[in-house]
Amino acid sequence: MDAQGEVADYFSAILRKDNDVSAGIAAIRTLLHFLEKDNSNTMQELDNKLSKAIAAMRKTDHPVTSVASGTELFQRFITLTPLDMSFDQCKASMLERGKHFLNKLTESRDKVAKTAAPFIVDGSKILTHSKSRVVLQTMKEAAKANKRFTVFVTQSSPDKSGEIMCKELEAAHIPCTLILDSAMGYVMEQVDMVMVGAEGVVESGGIINKIGSYTMAMCSKELKKPFYVLTESFKFVRIYPLNQQNLPKEFKYSASKLQKDLSKEHPMVDYTPPAYITLLFTDLGILTPSAVSDELIKLYL
Repeated sequence: MDAQGEVADYFSAILRKDNDVSAGIAAIRTLLHFLEKDNSNTMQELDNKLSKAIAAMRKTDHPVTSVASGTELFQRFITLTPLDMSFDQCKASMLERGKHFLNKLTESRDKVAKTAAPFIVDGSKILTHSKSRVVLQTMKEAAKANKRFTVFVTQSSPDKSGEIMCKELEAAHIPCTLILDSAMGYVMEQVDMVMVGAEGVVESGGIINKIGSYTMAMCSKELKKPFYVLTESFKFVRIYPLNQQNLPKEFKYSASKLQKDLSKEHPMVDYTPPAYITLLFTDLGILTPSAVSDELIKLYL
């Protein structure tokens, strides 16, 4: 097996073994493993290999959005090393910075949960879409604080990930009801707020998330319900889509489907414009959609 095949297998194995790890974190763990095993002799050779490793992960059938943003941020962060070092010193510094970056990201979900949980008050009814690890953790955090609330979860076709979310909420003793995706408009008038995760946050302050998120956002706007997005900052991605067709195809379809006739394939994600989003809860703090571009500039400097 070639090096790129090994990288793709290692990345897929992390996601297969640990359901609690997002694709972005798994990609960064893979790059760190790659750095530890690498035998390059120059920075240019190492940089080329890192780029090929990232390309290999983006060709798997796992969500690409957070892989793209997380790995780009990782590359920028680890290469902030002094130029007067030897190659071995540079590589050691990159590894150290990479581990620090990963530790920081591992804590980010907990930060988001602690920031967003106070917005859940006693008696709240919340609508969520699909399965989001950070939304689940936020709800568990609110339940720990003895908040009493109920959750409506969309089934989330075609993979029915909402069923998993509902089971995990029930396991945490949080009352929840599984609903059809097509029932989100019917249920919307009963809820106090919508809370969703995101696979990516784009430069406009809009989000890329599981297909159906845009529909939910439009319904919530029409019925004047707050639409909250909970997401870690490593999912901030430097693209500026103007509409659904403007989203990169590799973000919308799995790698295996890109080889097929896409006119007959359903996209995995959609784009929700910033006008439909009330607030974004991130590890950088609570942001309005218009503040995202400033934070992106800081992240990628």
